[in-house]
Amino acid sequence: MGTPPDFRLDHALLKRRFARAAAHCDEAAFLVREIARRMDERLDYMRIAPKCILDLGCGTGGDLARLAERYPDAERLGIDFAPPMLVRAGQRLAPSRPGLRRLWRKSAPPARLIAAEAAQLPLADASVSLIWSNLLLPAVDDPLPVFREMHRTLEDGGLLMFSTLGPDTLCELRAALPAHAGERVHRFIDMHDIGDALLRAGFSDPVMDMEMLTLTYARLDELFDDLRAAAANNAAAARARGLAGRADWARARAHYETLRRDARLPVSVEIIQGHAWKTDRPAPRRDDRAIIQFHPRPASAPAD
Repeated sequence: MGTPPDFRLDHALLKRRFARAAAHCDEAAFLVREIARRMDERLDYMRIAPKCILDLGCGTGGDLARLAERYPDAERLGIDFAPPMLVRAGQRLAPSRPGLRRLWRKSAPPARLIAAEAAQLPLADASVSLIWSNLLLPAVDDPLPVFREMHRTLEDGGLLMFSTLGPDTLCELRAALPAHAGERVHRFIDMHDIGDALLRAGFSDPVMDMEMLTLTYARLDELFDDLRAAAANNAAAARARGLAGRADWARARAHYETLRRDARLPVSVEIIQGHAWKTDRPAPRRDDRAIIQFHPRPASAPAD
């Protein structure tokens, strides 16, 4: 799968932003936490007792703690491309007192934290039972190399659980901002392209669903603050390099204000969740038909 121009990201910029955001991104991590909760609920229906779990794109380690509660006997690995994120994860996961340290070791082995790229994992073939990846894909412009590495490192019968954001995320902002000087809003890969990449990487029986979530803000600047804090602002290679003029920003803000309801501004978030298995069945050839299950969910109520 080639990378369309809209999806080419500035990788060096992403690494710098995530490194800077490590100190404060947890303050704006409400969406990450909510999606993690939903992903965790799905594990109730998965018959799996993993020996080794990889949290790919682990950030500051919040999901590693969650996974330890569910699978206390499993070895846990956390990989992220921004070393400052791993420093924060180590602080989060370290017991604070010797007594607690002994208790922690009884309940879950300590997590190993590794700085690496998602498309070049420093792991042996078939060494992981479960890969958990919560919102890594928005920082990837071509998912196929990443899915191939996930497939390589998973053992036969292993499970991939992931989440990402779909193209309708931030659609109000995209419509409001001037587009004549390059991409001004980060773009996201369509669910069907993700499904195709999963199959091409060798995964079996991928299942995905989509749900629209509406966040609301009192002021547009609050949205911008959250995007910056989470290192989620635009990283397109084709982004505008200069600031829009005052007239452009005034028109954008006025356009967004027309959407205000009950004193709040809406922000759409298209949440995509999925899972797929690594089996010993060969990957389908290009002329074979494969089934990807898509399960759209009804739109959810607005959330503050």
